[in-house]
Amino acid sequence: MLLNWIQSNLKSNRWFIVLLLCFGVFRTAVADWNPIPSGSMRPTLLEGDVVLVNRLAYDLKLPLTDVILAHIDDPQRGDVVTFSSPLDGTRLIKRIAALPGDTVEMRNEVLYINGQAAEYERPDSVQEPVLPGHTLTATRWTERLLGHERRVQWLQGVTARSSFDPVQVPEGEYLVLGDNRDNSADSRYIGLVPRHLLIGQAHRVLLSADVLGHWAPRLERFGKAL
Repeated sequence: MLLNWIQSNLKSNRWFIVLLLCFGVFRTAVADWNPIPSGSMRPTLLEGDVVLVNRLAYDLKLPLTDVILAHIDDPQRGDVVTFSSPLDGTRLIKRIAALPGDTVEMRNEVLYINGQAAEYERPDSVQEPVLPGHTLTATRWTERLLGHERRVQWLQGVTARSSFDPVQVPEGEYLVLGDNRDNSADSRYIGLVPRHLLIGQAHRVLLSADVLGHWAPRLERFGKAL
């Protein structure tokens, strides 16, 4: 009786089941969306943003695995990427700062790649929300290095790894940093990220809600390119 009921339901809902399977394959192999749970990429990404992730940006993978079937393109310096943490597998989102073969270091918050120091311009002081009803003073700068620029920030009164010795990035690995340099569990803490752990490239903000402000929609961020 039970077997007949299962067979009957599978038959009557087969197209719905096929649709669910196709949707699952699409999300795990082609494109996905990723909610932003923390402020590690502020000011580029905010808590409550939902970003579109292109899973085919770099590699074609066997769905639900890290097995690479074919290389499509190489990650570039400055790309915002999602990846599985090499420490515990947690999904994270950071910016690629250094590529295989680069020598990278940080001296008192200043980033150096292959001996060239980043330039920091257009400082701006803001109050950053860190908890409901609690803010810290942050300084934002435009960081320019090797033809790329982005807004980064540092938080006053927060202790972080603002310096590290030169590291040469091995083949097949990447050094990632959060744009919120004093509040980011990035390569300074979790180590370099192997290519097979890269999930995809984040392209734009799909939706956004102010999680620290009663979940009010931030309409100005809808569709914002990264």
